[in-house]
Amino acid sequence: MSSVEPAVVAENLRKRYGETVALDGFDLTVAPGAVHGLLGPNGAGKTTAVRVLATLLRPDSGRASVAGFDVVAHAEQARYRLGLVGQHAAVDEMLSGRQNLELFGRLYHLRPSAARARAGELLERFRLADTGSKPVKQYSGGMRRRLDLAAGLILSPYVLFLDEPTTGLDPRARNEVWAAVRELTAAGTTVVLTTQYLEEADQLAGRISVIDHGRVIAEGAPEELKRRIGADRIDVVLHRDADLPTAAALLADIAGAQPESDPDRRLVSAPVRDRMAALSRLVPALSSAGITAEDVALRRPTLDEVFLHLTGDQQEVVA
Repeated sequence: MSSVEPAVVAENLRKRYGETVALDGFDLTVAPGAVHGLLGPNGAGKTTAVRVLATLLRPDSGRASVAGFDVVAHAEQARYRLGLVGQHAAVDEMLSGRQNLELFGRLYHLRPSAARARAGELLERFRLADTGSKPVKQYSGGMRRRLDLAAGLILSPYVLFLDEPTTGLDPRARNEVWAAVRELTAAGTTVVLTTQYLEEADQLAGRISVIDHGRVIAEGAPEELKRRIGADRIDVVLHRDADLPTAAALLADIAGAQPESDPDRRLVSAPVRDRMAALSRLVPALSSAGITAEDVALRRPTLDEVFLHLTGDQQEVVA
């Protein structure tokens, strides 16, 4: 396929499970060599979309292609050009890292010599060569996920689907997986990522599709999505709880918008159009009112705020 053609395309995908609508006109276009994030609340349809795109599930209607091959009409050709890493590690804990990769190679019909060679390449690539002979049960969480990523790359897929790749990992292990994903895209692999961590999408994804009720409700680069709910924000952390109402009134007058208050954190926050002008007015106004601020900060909206604004979901964000 041409390098300018999309790596992944979905058009008006629909899928029902009995009375439950999982996909309701799902559309997606992923550029080659990019990391594209799929975000949405629990039950939004992200995992169903990935299963359809990975040829594991037939849609009721609509069409989709991976690397130029229709995932229904030409599922086998598409399958040889994609990799899938699910939410749970698929490796055998009793086998060594090298044995696991060789096994996956053989399952993909590589000759024994080719499977051994590919296992060695991937162990080096994912910084597991020193531990490749150890049983996987001795691996840390980050090492297991890196091995899982390696297993998904046995055939050097054009597109790799990652379904919540860092769920349950500690921050150090998560950073290891993030580094591995960045290396993949630097080498030309296209990644479609679902995640329950909005920070993860912000860190890795060049574009993000927000999914709700089986369809994409917003799409763009992280910064583009953040601009949709306003410009910068001022956050003020107060020294005393009792000053919250007065500080909120001052900030409302300066920002021209109703602030949000968080009594537990002694925080008031509001969007502002002219960040420096607002800041230069707020600080002396607080001082004149006898209010002590422990911290005053200017920031961009977070991806969490974008998500809640777009979906109206006040529950915990999960993929």
